[in-house]
Formats: sequence, structure tokens, C-alpha cells
Amino acid sequence: MTVRTVTNLPAVTHGETVRCSFAIELSTMSWVVAFNTPLSEKISRHALTGCKWKRLLELIEEVRARVSRETGRAVEVVSCYEAGYDGFWLHRKLEAHGIRNYVIDPASLQVDRRARRVKTDRSDTDRLLRSLMAYLRGEPKVWSVVRVPSVAEEDARRLHRERDRLVSERVQHVNRIKGLCALQGIYDYNPLRPQAMARLEQLRTAQGGAFPPRLKSEIMRGLQRLEMVVEMIATLEAERNAIVENEASTHLNAKKIQTFINSRPSALSLPRCWSARYSIVTSTIAAKWRVMSAPWKDKWPPMLAQMGL
Repeated sequence: MTVRTVTNLPAVTHGETVRCSFAIELSTMSWVVAFNTPLSEKISRHALTGCKWKRLLELIEEVRARVSRETGRAVEVVSCYEAGYDGFWLHRKLEAHGIRNYVIDPASLQVDRRARRVKTDRSDTDRLLRSLMAYLRGEPKVWSVVRVPSVAEEDARRLHRERDRLVSERVQHVNRIKGLCALQGIYDYNPLRPQAMARLEQLRTAQGGAFPPRLKSEIMRGLQRLEMVVEMIATLEAERNAIVENEASTHLNAKKIQTFINSRPSALSLPRCWSARYSIVTSTIAAKWRVMSAPWKDKWPPMLAQMGL
């Protein structure tokens, strides 16, 4: 997957506004929050139960209220977290509560290559917070900020991503079934051909006997799963084709899907492609063969005569 990033520098805040920076390390078990305020140069840390976004907002509001009370100024809250398993829902939640948030490409974070890397939630959060503070100071190359898609853009990707996963799953099922058949000396069984279940009943092992019962049951269950996956792929492709054929379609990726389908050669056009390439190759060979002297012509293999040269 290609990560689209933006490197726009943040807007300069007014002199009457102070800034609080938050870095969030997300995991399913716990969230580690590190923050820095104008009240202290030290980094404060809090551990929250995983996925408790309400407690996170309460913590941010508590810090905001304390800083506003101590400084007597308006407080701007800026946060960040790494893109990954949790997607973008937390970004939208933070933005909805007036918090400027950045989603970061994890591979773009700089690390100290001179020392042994310590991989803990605390060290990761501290590094993320320091990178955020450097970015807010005007250093654009400390990391890459991921461009967060809208809900509609994110949902439009589901169609082709699900199809890609199903195609990979189909390959796995086919390879598994062929591997089980190879254990019995059968190499010409294609589970994607029609009547695969009926042809399985007719197969015989290399010794001429029937399949062992448990092996046969496993192959039959694999064929059932494969049939289900093939039906799902056909359903998704029908939906994709309907989007392309409908000129009034409001799908965000309709033009991309049309370009993708048009760029793929169909099954009928493949022989013509091969024929054209074969003609180019043979024409080149013929041209070189005609300019050769007679002694060298005799040394060319008889295959050239069969090619009509």
C-alpha cells in the first residue's frame, strides 16, 4: 500500500496562546500518553486502558484547564499518534473536540543509530512527543504526516481491498488442495475447473486405490471453502462492473476502476498480443539471417525452417 503523506508546516500560533503537546502510543491493551506543557520542561506520562477514548479526552481537558488556570491564557492542544491498526477514527474524534491531531507514518520517524534501540511503549511515546515538538518548531522533515481520507474515501477502498484479500485466499485454497493431491501422486487435478467435486470422486492414487477417507474429507471441505470464495469474488466483480457501466455512478473511484479494467488485456486479446510479439521476433531473426553469409546459414538450427524463415 502506498502511503500518501503531507508535509505542511503547522500554522504559527498567536502570542496570547500557549500550546500543550500530546503523543499517544496505541495498543489493544493500553494507551500510553506523554505530554508536555508550558508549566514544566519535563515530560509527563499517563497509562490508560486500551480503547478508552473518553478517558483520553478527560485527561486532555484536565491538562488544558490546569494550564489555562496557571497561565491565564488560551490553550491550544496538539496531539499525534502513529498510523496502524486503529485507523483514523481516533483522529476524527480528536478533531471533533477541537484538538489538532497528526497521524504519523511510523517508518518516517528518526531513530538513534549509534545506540542500541530500546523498544518500549515509554521510549516510543517519548520519541513521538519530541518529534511532534520539533515539527511544531518548524522542522518539516522530522517525520511524514499521513493524509487522512474522509469517511467516504475510506469506504470506497473497501471494494478492491476485499477482492484482493479474497484472490489471495483463493490461491491459498488451490495450492493447499493441489498439495494434498500431490501426496497421493496426483498432479493434474485443478480444483478451479467445473465439477471439481465430481471429478474428485473419480480420482485414484498412484497405487490405483481410492483416497484415504480423512484426506478425502479434508479436500472436500477445502473445495467447499474454495467455492464460497469464488462466489464472493464474482459478487464483488459484478458490483465493480456495475459501477463502471453506470455513467451516473457516484462512486469516488469509478474513474480509477474504469482505467484499471481497460488497462488489463482480456482473455480474447491475449492470443493477439502473443501473435504480434511472435511476428516481431521472427521478423528480426529473418532480417539478420538474410544478411549472413552462406556458411553461417548452414549452422542455424532446423527450427528456422519450421518457422518459415
